[in-house]
Amino acid sequence: MDFDIACLPLPARVTPAVPMSDLELLRFSRANRPLRMEREGNGDIVIMTPTGNRTGKLNQRLGRLLDEWAEADGRGVTFDSDTGFKLPNGSVRSPDASWLANEKWESLSEEEQDGFGMCPDFIVELVSSSDRVSDVQKKIVQEWLPSGVQVAWLIDPKTKSVVVFREGKEPEHLSDPVSVVGSGPVMGFTLVMSRIWG
Repeated sequence: MDFDIACLPLPARVTPAVPMSDLELLRFSRANRPLRMEREGNGDIVIMTPTGNRTGKLNQRLGRLLDEWAEADGRGVTFDSDTGFKLPNGSVRSPDASWLANEKWESLSEEEQDGFGMCPDFIVELVSSSDRVSDVQKKIVQEWLPSGVQVAWLIDPKTKSVVVFREGKEPEHLSDPVSVVGSGPVMGFTLVMSRIWG
């Protein structure tokens, strides 16, 4: 890269002179941990600060609960908030938690599994104090759903609200729900919200 990442005010958006390949982005991200990075469809790299403690705690719990259910259910695999997924528009995005059906995961080559793989079937985005809810919603509607995500949950701990996005349907807004019940690919997954709000 032709810029000094240590001098950038974060979050930052940089435009490489030559767009990074997937492998270059992986290497660049690993070399600059714990910073988090995503690639825009136009090749710009968005560099973000590490997650704050409160959000990190909630991300960890959310991922653990989804993973425990997925392991017992046996139909798919889960990924943590550091996992990047390459979307058809060339962007690489990292949801806070995600799930992919076994047959899709197993159809990937070893190289693809080590890289950015394919778009998950289910994602969860957790609103942090530095996020703008409208930006996260826009990303779900304009990128995740058109790329193959069948169900997405947008969880806002501050307002204790959840928006459920389903492919081809209007968003469902839930205010301080006791639980959120999975549908479509994650039918059977129930998230008890006191475990997230608390």
